[in-house]
Amino acid sequence: MKHLLYLFFMMSCCFVQAQNTYPQQILGTWSLVSVENINPDGSTISPYGDHPVGMLIFMPSGKYAIQILKANRGKVAANDKDKATAEENAALVRGTNAHFGNYTVDEKKQVIVFKVQHAFYPNWEGVTQVRSYSLQNNKLTYTVTTPTSGGASIAKVTWKKD
Repeated sequence: MKHLLYLFFMMSCCFVQAQNTYPQQILGTWSLVSVENINPDGSTISPYGDHPVGMLIFMPSGKYAIQILKANRGKVAANDKDKATAEENAALVRGTNAHFGNYTVDEKKQVIVFKVQHAFYPNWEGVTQVRSYSLQNNKLTYTVTTPTSGGASIAKVTWKKD
């Protein structure tokens, strides 16, 4: 009986581990290096400026969180976000992106799947986004085929492991 309980325990542990394994290189925190939108004609823009800031967290539980900010955002003159002008609010919106939820990784296909729970851009809430990625020299680069800018452009986002 003791051996059966041990066997059951070991099989249970293996099952839980198999369901919750993520590539070790992905787990942890990442700092934003760049965001580049590529238009169909090949031209590019950096929607968060040349030196954006941000953090990406991949947890072993399958949860993730992303924050992206334009580094040089103007301050709200009234020092009260509820009293920001329309222009100030528009600049804040254009200079910010954040979302969180659950993720999975398919190493063979080189794909990260983000299941967006909540997002600064509400059009992404409840959406599953599949992003092809590459991982080299502690840099993670993935492609967003449906960036917040809309249209036919794609975004190339690069992070560096902390």
